[in-house]
Amino acid sequence: MKTIDKIPTSKIQRASKLFKTGAKVGVNYIKYYGEKIVRDEDKAKERLNKNNAEDIYDGLKNLKGSALKVAQMLSMDKSILPEAYVEKFSLSQFSVPPLSPPLVIKTFKKYLGKSPNELFDSFNTTSVNAASIGQVHQAKKNGKKLAIKLQYPGVADSISSDLSLVKPIAVKMFNLKGKDTDKYFDEVEGKLIEETNYLLEVKQSKLIREACKGLPNIKFPNYYANLSSERIISMDWMEGEHLSEYTKKKNKQEKLNKLGQTLWDFYMFQIHQLKKVNADPHPGNFLISNQEELIAIDFGCMKEIPEEFYIPYFELAEKNNLTDQNKFKTKLVELDILREEDTVEEIKFLSKMFHELLSLFTMPFQSEYFDFSDPVFFQKIAELGAKFSKNTELRKVNGNRGSKHFIYMNRTFFGLYNLMFDLKAKDVKINNYKIFS
Repeated sequence: MKTIDKIPTSKIQRASKLFKTGAKVGVNYIKYYGEKIVRDEDKAKERLNKNNAEDIYDGLKNLKGSALKVAQMLSMDKSILPEAYVEKFSLSQFSVPPLSPPLVIKTFKKYLGKSPNELFDSFNTTSVNAASIGQVHQAKKNGKKLAIKLQYPGVADSISSDLSLVKPIAVKMFNLKGKDTDKYFDEVEGKLIEETNYLLEVKQSKLIREACKGLPNIKFPNYYANLSSERIISMDWMEGEHLSEYTKKKNKQEKLNKLGQTLWDFYMFQIHQLKKVNADPHPGNFLISNQEELIAIDFGCMKEIPEEFYIPYFELAEKNNLTDQNKFKTKLVELDILREEDTVEEIKFLSKMFHELLSLFTMPFQSEYFDFSDPVFFQKIAELGAKFSKNTELRKVNGNRGSKHFIYMNRTFFGLYNLMFDLKAKDVKINNYKIFS
């Protein structure tokens, strides 16, 4: 794969790159409008999605950072984007052009004061894995194999400027109105800033590793603070296969069930016991060992769950609150979905929409066991997403509503559900995490 010697870091450079990408997308639409007149419209649309996905991804992959991270986040929700986008954007999880060896060495000298060959007994300057914010190298020290995560230069400094470029598009896309819309962008920006603070990631990784040591069938690497900095992390090299690659093979159902239960317990334990969760559940953050153990290797994006959000959020998953209209509306008010200034029509529409959405989305919590291999459940989620995306009434409603905590909590569950479906895990015991409390 071709390497990168320089990453655009200034607002002007990055805006120029995005403008060029936008121009390519514009040309694709012109072609589409012409093709759908003389050819089958569905095939023309399919070609449009494929061309747009390729052009957008090609533009973002060299920008790295928060721009590429957004693509990664979108790829996790397979029910929203067309398949062409999901397929292409999924590459941002662990397959993007890496930094060149000279730039790698330069970055080490800047943040650890020495070249990698001075710090380690051996160091491979060619990365073994490159994603949205950083890339991974293999090294050895004192006979131990290590994974060295190196952050791309300029990524942390360009977060604010990247989001300022995306903000006008997001405001229009989600119909955000009112003066307090900044709370959503501040939440995303804050999390992206945390993800680029590798010293914080080392600290969080150690805390989760210690807190979850009693959970069975899951492993975590050790982290080495003396060989880490704000832009470099040194940790154990963990032998295993990426979850996405593992699920492509034919595996025995009992193994898939065991891994699914492990993953589910890990997330439920974090959410309900720690009130803090890894809000980035994509396949690139998990490996499967030869012993069929789950290996968690990334804790850069951790979401604190405040009590005032946690309580009503999970009370909405309870049957009695879903079936009791008054209780249901009360919870929607507590979560800032319904507001005092809403009209009678808006309250009626939003209550009905969220009841339909939550009745489906909370199904795993309505029974003792759940079958995450059931394609009907995920098809219904996809159909509901498509239904709302075409709803003209929804487009009229001010999108500036709902707690800011929804952003990463919903991202967590969308990602988790997709991973569970990829594993095709059956008979998953929903409240099994309680035995580890």
